[in-house]
Amino acid sequence: MAKRDYYEILGVSRTATEVEIKKAYRQKAIQFHPDKNPGDKKAEENFKEAAEAYEVLSDPEKRERYDRYGHAGVGSSASSGSYGGGMTMEDIFSHFGDIFGGHFGGFSGFGGGSRSSAPRMRRGTDLRVKVKLTLAEIAEGVEKKIKVKKYVPCSHCQGTGAAEGSAPVTCSMCRGTGRVTRVQQTILGQMQTTSDCPTCHGEGKVIKEKCIHCNGEGIIHDEEIVTINIPAGVAEGMQLTLSGKGNAARRGGINGDLIVVIEEEPHSELIRDGNDLIYNLLLSVPQAALGGAVEVPTVNGKVKVNIDAGTQPGKVLRLRGKGLPDVNRYGNGDLLINIGVYIPEKLSKEEKTIMEKLEQSSNFKPSSSAQKGFFSRFKDMFD
Repeated sequence: MAKRDYYEILGVSRTATEVEIKKAYRQKAIQFHPDKNPGDKKAEENFKEAAEAYEVLSDPEKRERYDRYGHAGVGSSASSGSYGGGMTMEDIFSHFGDIFGGHFGGFSGFGGGSRSSAPRMRRGTDLRVKVKLTLAEIAEGVEKKIKVKKYVPCSHCQGTGAAEGSAPVTCSMCRGTGRVTRVQQTILGQMQTTSDCPTCHGEGKVIKEKCIHCNGEGIIHDEEIVTINIPAGVAEGMQLTLSGKGNAARRGGINGDLIVVIEEEPHSELIRDGNDLIYNLLLSVPQAALGGAVEVPTVNGKVKVNIDAGTQPGKVLRLRGKGLPDVNRYGNGDLLINIGVYIPEKLSKEEKTIMEKLEQSSNFKPSSSAQKGFFSRFKDMFD
């Protein structure tokens, strides 16, 4: 099942402002909130779907990539049909909990209560890698496996940061909420403030005995082989986002994302222009005059093209559908063949004699109409 358009999911236009997008998401989130629809799997999917749409459209950079490239510009699973971008309910509330403005403080399936009373969830940092692709790979789409150096959960403590045989314990200062409330007496009366717990730093748990392998951080620096499914038709500078494939967070938080930046390797003969490909074909004088079949390259091998007798320099032949596929599956571009004619710089004595004879032929002298057409064509280029 193909993914729905993000603007359609939130019910806003493509010109919607940041305020309109935020308002639309809040309405959808309230409508499909799991607390309001207990046990309703469809509502839960709609809730995740709206969160994914808001995550992209509320970020100017991601929104710009989505507007240009569609789903393929903001996620590696653009055609999978699964919503939420790999986001869990904890991810959604950690990222966007402030959107609900107290209407629904938390999610009953994950402990309930207001978000302000929940321990702070750490998030790993995002990573950015570059992947080089040939035109052939871009034309077909490709699966790439790359080695990424990043922070991963410590295997000795399973990411908890606690030594073997022990476990993090509930913070006695904040009683596991990660927040402490202080009441101060001021000239205006009592003032109540809430902040991160200074003992557990907002995590709600403390480690009595640290893991010696990660020094209590729960993460270590290592390498991971990441598989990237790159769709056909991507372009130079396009970015794909792999949710949760960035750096692991300290002590069991939310992983960051892996941003994959596309680099395009130049082709030895073809030039890319959007979804079209351009090939500059240089004919000899006899070929242009007599015509015949010639071979031209495409991304999938060579094809034969018939050249009409009397073909003029500057003529463009179009092979429809022989270009690159559109990243949003709107068809293929074309292969454009620009015709040039090679004039030898030096002639043998015999060749010079032949050319001098041809010069005397009226058929080899440009007519006035041909001269006018030539002038008009180049005049248009400079106007």
